[in-house]
Amino acid sequence: MAVTPAPEARPRRWLGVLAWALWGLAMLGLAGAAWLDHLQRQAGSPETAWLLQPASVPLLVAAVSAATVGALVGSRRPAHPVGWLLLGLGLLVVANVVVSGYVGYGLLARPGALPAASYLAGIANGIQVLWLACVGFVVLLTPTGSLPSARWRWWARVAAAAPVLLVVLSAVDPQPLLPEHPEVDNPLAVSVPTGVLLAVAAVAAVIVLATLVAAAGSLVVRFRRARGTERQQLRWLAFAAALAAVALLVAAAGGAVAKDGVVLAALGTCVALLPLATGAAILRYRLYDLDRIISRTLAYGLLTAVLGLCYVAGSLVFVLVAGVGSDPPSWLVAAATLAAAAVFRPARRRIQAVVDRRFNRRRYDAARTIAGFSARLRDEINLATLTAELLAVVEQTMQPTRASLWLRPPAGHAARRSAIDS
Repeated sequence: MAVTPAPEARPRRWLGVLAWALWGLAMLGLAGAAWLDHLQRQAGSPETAWLLQPASVPLLVAAVSAATVGALVGSRRPAHPVGWLLLGLGLLVVANVVVSGYVGYGLLARPGALPAASYLAGIANGIQVLWLACVGFVVLLTPTGSLPSARWRWWARVAAAAPVLLVVLSAVDPQPLLPEHPEVDNPLAVSVPTGVLLAVAAVAAVIVLATLVAAAGSLVVRFRRARGTERQQLRWLAFAAALAAVALLVAAAGGAVAKDGVVLAALGTCVALLPLATGAAILRYRLYDLDRIISRTLAYGLLTAVLGLCYVAGSLVFVLVAGVGSDPPSWLVAAATLAAAAVFRPARRRIQAVVDRRFNRRRYDAARTIAGFSARLRDEINLATLTAELLAVVEQTMQPTRASLWLRPPAGHAARRSAIDS
């Protein structure tokens, strides 16, 4: 008998293909942007070719991260709008880079070398506003895919209209490349008073920026109202935001000591965290492992700091005792390493216990419950009491829906069964 597939199967399959096709288009756009960047360098205009410079690393990381997570969410949860917004974010970042490179080569490096470059000069500025608006809507609709409440609808309409208005104003700007290149004119320019144009653009820009702030505030509102799975999804976003804040602090510290590599790596990590956390929250991948991840991150971070301090302290003690010079011998390095290794296991156990007590309370309470039951087990001889305590320990630590214990009977006796339901 032939089986007819469900009506939803075909659209979902094609939406998955569409999502990954758009991802491939984004990666192809990055390759095209790199080629345009190379052409500008060959033409002797390195100041307009910025894609292959280290400063562009965070933007490229954001494009790849958003497009990849968006394609994954769009293919697995095609009805969820955040996946398509992330995919659009990645595509808009790539389009911004491609259009900027096209304009830079066709208008500045080699004027007239590419067709219609002057028409895209104003649009290149407006694309940046569009992907900023995408970021705001990603945060506003995560994790459920809908607005926090019906009261947000009017703001969502305003937030969607403002970037479109800014793109239109940028497209008709008479001098889109001011102040660096005032000689470049826009064939799409509209004779509108400059003061009016700037005033409307400023209002629209303020709305776009306010959207980002309002979207962040909506997460707080959601978290206060959320329960169960949605609350756990929002905790993933909060964890990513905390890590992003740490990455920003690392970037600021790297900039203070003139370490450009540290700054770029930290910024790249920062901009990649939001799409990754959003994808994990929506797809619910290892959703309830967050407490374990936080405790392990803190434990091993503190352990690394403790071992580093032990290594430095051991090296200083050996230097003072042995009286060696500034260049320590190999045996001194080996002794300090062995001392740090000896501290590793006891330090890890103690640090993990302290962190679990604060950040992974369920694991800590379960371990204490099992330890207490093990201590009582040595003194208890009543089988009925042991059975009841064993089932109670299983219920407290594992929290199953149903638990049963079968005792193998002696020959000629009926089997005994105890159970709990929760």
